[in-house]
Amino acid sequence: MNEVRQITKDDAYDAVAPDDFPAMMEPDRYNARSTAFDKIISATHDHFWDPLDTKYIDFTEPFDLENQMLMPEELVPELKLPCFEKLTEKQRIRFANESARWMLSSILHGEAGALALSASLCHILKDPGAQEYAANQTREEARHVTGFSRYIKARWGKPLAVGGTLGGLLTDIVNAKEVYKKIVGMQMLVEGLAMGAFATFYAKSNDPLMVKLMQLVMTDEAFHHKFGKIWADRTIPNLSEEEQNIIEDWAAECFQTLLFNLVNPEQKQALYGEFGLDWQQVQLEMLEAFGDDDRRESMKEGTNIFRVLIKTLLKAGIITDRTKAFYATYVNMDELKSEGDHMIGDDIAEDGIRYLQKINFGANVDALKEVTVSAAE
Repeated sequence: MNEVRQITKDDAYDAVAPDDFPAMMEPDRYNARSTAFDKIISATHDHFWDPLDTKYIDFTEPFDLENQMLMPEELVPELKLPCFEKLTEKQRIRFANESARWMLSSILHGEAGALALSASLCHILKDPGAQEYAANQTREEARHVTGFSRYIKARWGKPLAVGGTLGGLLTDIVNAKEVYKKIVGMQMLVEGLAMGAFATFYAKSNDPLMVKLMQLVMTDEAFHHKFGKIWADRTIPNLSEEEQNIIEDWAAECFQTLLFNLVNPEQKQALYGEFGLDWQQVQLEMLEAFGDDDRRESMKEGTNIFRVLIKTLLKAGIITDRTKAFYATYVNMDELKSEGDHMIGDDIAEDGIRYLQKINFGANVDALKEVTVSAAE
C-alpha cells in the first residue's frame, strides 16, 4: 500500500491519520495553537444567519415557474439550438427552469461535499485553531445545505441527482487523505466555481428569493475562500519544485475535467429526456454552435465560473509560467493578473454582512467594529 504523501509546510496544517485520535489528546497539542485563523473565526458571528428563521429569509415567497424564467434566456445556451425549436414557449420556460433546478441541485450536492470535507478536516488537523475553523465551516456548510434544500423544495419539491463528473470529483476530494487535495480541491476549485455561480445567480436571477439566498451564502463562502488563501500563502512559497509540480498538475487536471464535463449535455441527459430530446443530438448541436472561441468569449464575463476558478488558482500561486499557457487558451492571463486580489463576490458578501449585522445587532451595529471580507486578511 502506497504511503500518503502529505505536502505540509506550515505547522498550522499538520495532519494525522483520520483514525489517530490519540494524537489529538497529546497534552502539548492544546497550547500549540496558530493565530492564523483567529480573525476569520471571530468574524463568524458577524455573518450568522439561520435558513429556518424568516427574519433572515422567507422560503414561502412565491414565483411563477410556469410563466417566468428564473434566469434570463441568454444564460440557457440550449435554447439557441435547432432541436429546441419545436418546444412551445411554455416548454421553453419549463426547460429553462428545470435547467436552473439542475444547476442548483449541483450546488446543493457541492455544499453537502463541503460539509463532509470540513468535518473530515476536524479529524486530521492537529492545530486547535485550524480545527476550530474547520468546525465553524462545517456548521456554515450545514446551513447552506439546509438553505438550498429549502429553496429547491419550495420551487420544485426535490433536487435532481448529481452528475457523474461533479459526484466523482466531490467523492475523491472528501475521501482524499492528502490535506493539499482537500484544501485545493474544495476551498479553491469547488469554492472558486461556487463563487462564480453564486455571483451569476445573484446578478442575473429574476427570483428575489434566489438573490437573497445567494447573498447570504456568499457572506460565508468569502471566508471559506480566505481559509484556502491562508494555506496557499503559507505553503506555496515553500514548496520544492517537485511539490509545486504535483499540486499544480493536480489542479490543472481537475480544472480540465470540470471545464469539459461539468456542463456537458451527457451530465444532463435525464433532463433532456423529459422534453423528448436526445442528449447526443443536443451535444452534437452544442459542439457545432459553441466552440473554443465562444468559450473564450464567455470567460471575459467577470462572473463566469471558470474565469473565477482560474483567478483563484492564479492568485494562490498554483498557476505558474509552467502551466500558464494551458489556462491562457481560454483567458487573458495578463489581464487576469492585473485585476488585483479583489474577487468577484467580495462586494456582494460585504453588503450581505452589513445586512446581517443590522438583523443580529440592531441599533448597536454602528458601535461594532465593521467586519468585511478584507478585514479578515
